[in-house]
Formats: sequence, C-alpha cells, structure tokens
Amino acid sequence: MRLAGGPLATIKDISALLGLSVTTVSRALNGFPEVSAETRARVEAAARELDYTPNQSARRLVTGRSNIVALVLRATQSLEIDPYVYEIVAGLSAHLLERSRDLIVHVATDADPVAPLRRLLASQTIDGFLLNTPEIGDARIAFLVAAGAPFVLHGRHAPDPTYPFYDLDNREAARMAAEALIRLGHRRIALVNGRSALAFAAERRAGYLAAMQAAGLGAPEAFIAHPEAIQTDAARFAAAALGGAMGPPPTAFVCASTPLAAGVARAARAAGRKIGDDISLIAHDDALPHLRAADFDPPLSATRAPLREACLPLATMICDLIDGRMEIPRQVVVRAAYTPRASTAAPPAEETAPWR
Repeated sequence: MRLAGGPLATIKDISALLGLSVTTVSRALNGFPEVSAETRARVEAAARELDYTPNQSARRLVTGRSNIVALVLRATQSLEIDPYVYEIVAGLSAHLLERSRDLIVHVATDADPVAPLRRLLASQTIDGFLLNTPEIGDARIAFLVAAGAPFVLHGRHAPDPTYPFYDLDNREAARMAAEALIRLGHRRIALVNGRSALAFAAERRAGYLAAMQAAGLGAPEAFIAHPEAIQTDAARFAAAALGGAMGPPPTAFVCASTPLAAGVARAARAAGRKIGDDISLIAHDDALPHLRAADFDPPLSATRAPLREACLPLATMICDLIDGRMEIPRQVVVRAAYTPRASTAAPPAEETAPWR
C-alpha cells in the first residue's frame, strides 16, 4: 500500500513485485487477450495492493482509448425533467466507474441536434456515446451510424433498429393501464402522454389506442395530451377536461409518468373530484425517489419499471461495444409490472357512457 504523500506506484513497481516484465503487466492492465486470466488476476491484485492509478495519457497511447463515455442529453424548455436526468447520470456514473471508465455529460443546446456529437467526435477524446429519449426519426442516430461511432440508446427511435439499445415496452405498458381501467367499467379514459415528438410517446399512444379500439371505445384527439411543461400543462389539460370544456369529462386518466399524474391530481382536487372515488388515475412509475406512485395520496395504481434498473445494462453494453465484445447488437426490451392501488375504482354509476 502506498503511504499517504508518498510517490505514486508505477507499472515498474508491479513488475518488480511480481517478477513479470513491464510489457506483460501493461498488457494485463489494459485487457489484452493474450494475457492469461491467472496472470491478469495477479497483476490486478498487485495493482490494488500498491494503490496503483493508471496514467490515462499513457494508457491512451497503448490502447487508443480515453476510457471516457459521453452521455448526450437533449435540452428541453422545462426543468421538470431534472429528476430523470439525475437518476440516469448517478446510476451510469457508478456502473462505469466500476469498469474504470468516466462519464461526461453534455446537454445539447444547439438547434442542430447533431452538432454536439460532431464536436465530441472531432475532439477524439470520447470512446463511445450514450443517448436517451430519442425522437421519432432521430437525426443523431443516423449521424452516429454513418460515422461508425460506438453508441447505445436508452430507448428506440424506430420499430426495427440495428443498434444496441435498452428499452421499456412502452406500448404494452400503456395498453396494460388502459385495459385495467376498462375492466373496472371506465369508458371515457384520457391519455396524458409525453411530448409528441418523442418515440416512447408514440408507443404509449399506440398501446392506449389499441386497448380502446379493442373494447369498441372512442378516443377523441381532444382527450390525448402531450404536455411540454410536465406538471403545469398536465394540470391545465386535466382542468379543461374535467370542466367539460371539451365534451363529457373523462372518468379516468392514464399518465405516462408520476410528474404528469401529480399535475392531473392537482387539477382534480381543485375541481372537487376525489381520486379513487370520482376519478381514477393510473401512472407509469419510474421509481423516482421523490415522486413514487406508492407515496401519493391516495397511492397510485401504476405500471412500474425503475429508471435506475436501466443503468447497469446500458453501462455494460457500451463497455462491451467499445471493447469489441458485442458481435451482434444487443437489444433488450423489458416489460413493466402493473400494481393496482387505491387511485382506481369503478366509475360512478351515472358516468359509464362512452364518448361518441
């Protein structure tokens, strides 16, 4: 163990301790396949014992890699998405650090969504990219594919992608939520969705419509919302819907997130409607620490897929891709679980007529 304030351990120190050549130690530390697993384990144990920290500049000369992964986020007009950003950044950072890689976060504020990717690639300091919340036909994807740059997407921007991704089955989650309300007897169900340009929102819309159509129910466009400012616009939409401004009010809402559900619940309370009695409410729960479905009053019925659970597979995928351990693009689709709670019940007897 290096004493505090003492000189930093070097590859030569590890070499001397184990009686191995400097070249063998270097190759073991940098993951070269010709080094046996036993030798690599000995070298890594000695590196820990000596508190060895690799010189990143020297390592890059040997491997051609910086061990830096860039998470490129798209800027939005609303700051209400910050909890999502924190969850994904915290989780990815931890898992990449375990793999001796660093995460940098870039928020793309350019009108051209490809501009930050072009700059980062030109800098030659990034080994690979992580992207999230893709738009339909996302230009960033086409750019990275054409550039041959390693990247993994949290989500999908098209039905049959050719790149590695980790995604929730958003269509199934929305269909599941709408069907749960239909089974309770609801016939007028509104959808409070994500922004219309986002690929996941298109999938949620498709799942909701499939459930409504299978039950022979109408789904007027006026009762499908795509809020920009999450809670504020969701509350405004719900107030108008419950106030009868767009026709017979819905008896239930399917919300694409718990922040959206918070906006709807606020509007319902203001209108004198009690969630779980007068109005039913189902949300998708990303398990954000400050806004979990189970912590609402009353607790929300919800489809659930914790956002943090995406971080380990995303980190593993990008590292494997960079290291050449992914011959075929790995594509993972997970399903949400549905938990009924007190926010859903049968509609009032006089409110069972469908929209016409």
